[in-house]
Amino acid sequence: MKKRGFLLILGLVLLLSACGTTKNSSGGSAYPNKHIEIVAPASPGGGWDLTARSVQKILKDNELVQNNINVINKPGGGGEVGWNYLNTKDSHYLAVNSSLLLTNNLLGQSKLTHQDFTPLATLATEWQAIAVSVDSPYQNINELFEQIKKDPTSVKIGVGPGLGNDDHLSFVQATGMKDIQAKDLNFLVYDGGGGDVVTALLGKHVDAVTTSLSEVKEHHLAGKVKILAVSSDERLEELEDVPTLQEEGLDMVFPHWRGIMGPPNMTEEEIQYWDEKLSKMVESEEWKQLLENNDWDSFYQTSEETRLFMAEQEKLYKELIDQSGLVQ
Repeated sequence: MKKRGFLLILGLVLLLSACGTTKNSSGGSAYPNKHIEIVAPASPGGGWDLTARSVQKILKDNELVQNNINVINKPGGGGEVGWNYLNTKDSHYLAVNSSLLLTNNLLGQSKLTHQDFTPLATLATEWQAIAVSVDSPYQNINELFEQIKKDPTSVKIGVGPGLGNDDHLSFVQATGMKDIQAKDLNFLVYDGGGGDVVTALLGKHVDAVTTSLSEVKEHHLAGKVKILAVSSDERLEELEDVPTLQEEGLDMVFPHWRGIMGPPNMTEEEIQYWDEKLSKMVESEEWKQLLENNDWDSFYQTSEETRLFMAEQEKLYKELIDQSGLVQ
């Protein structure tokens, strides 16, 4: 009888222990319980890859995550290949994202939407810039827009690597506030992206460019081009001479953000885990140095804040894409 009683008590203890174990969406316990993989949906080099590898390194260097973290590159389709890969995985897989997750769908280039994933954080932003050559007749953004409104074909605007990205849509939003129709804008598209766009400006093949700040900042500081305005909410360090679009009378702020997300159906416990880890990561000195080195700004938002932000961004991008005439 004593033996039977002991076994009964032991069985109850084991049952209660099992009931108290934290489960995760992959059916395991004590999340995370295996290697973590961060998907960079692009080739090595560039913003998505740098973001993924920086998150990996800083989480490990600061001992925020004990499990091994690997980065895998899944290029193709403007993020589509990597995000489709994530969509089939469990909660030990994450991926870097950006506004292309929204615009690919709105442009009819992808069936995936932000609602197909679990938002975990918005991490950082780079700002948009509108620049002209140093000897341009346009001394400020309003003079440039006045000429475009007067004669749209007279101003060639460089953009790349295609229409429908942040560079293009931020310009559509800004000019729209001056009652300039997007269909009238004279864009010259450079498939090579920001580098080719700036080369075209330096060679005076275009009159103005809309691009990410990092593409033109050093040229501005060297006196080779003139940035007329940036899309940030306040003036930026090292560019105190460059006004924001808001200062020029355009009520807009346009972030070129990057974030991180998980597959669908992550549990609240898993989401909380990443809220805790990523919020600590963005406070680290290594992360702050990364932002400074790459001319990025902190733009951290929690999982819930990111979910609401995505919905707001989707609404904005839909309006801008409709305004642009890219989708009939």
